Amino acid sequence: EKPFVCDECGARFTQNHMLIYHRRCHTGERPFMCETCGKSFASKEYLKHHNRIHTGSKPFKCEVCFRTFAQRNSLYQHIKVHTGERPYCCDQCGKQFTQLNALQRH
Repeated sequence: EKPFVCDECGARFTQNHMLIYHRRCHTGERPFMCETCGKSFASKEYLKHHNRIHTGSKPFKCEVCFRTFAQRNSLYQHIKVHTGERPYCCDQCGKQFTQLNALQRH
């Protein structure tokens, strides 16, 4: 059950703090600021991810080729190189892509 509801758009959440973070997309509030470059973020988690740019930290490692990534999603995209997964297909020519943005550019 998701009892916490955004009065702006109707999105529902299981926890109140998630609703609070969500509301920031409507208000533009970004209370967490990077001490290195001054960029601000809506959540501590986003700031933590951003800080990896400055530290060079790449905690996500491919178990096949051992390449490392700063973001988990980048690792997930990379793994498709090894699996051959190409979930996005052009309706007109049938060419397949690993990422939606590559299909859209095509």
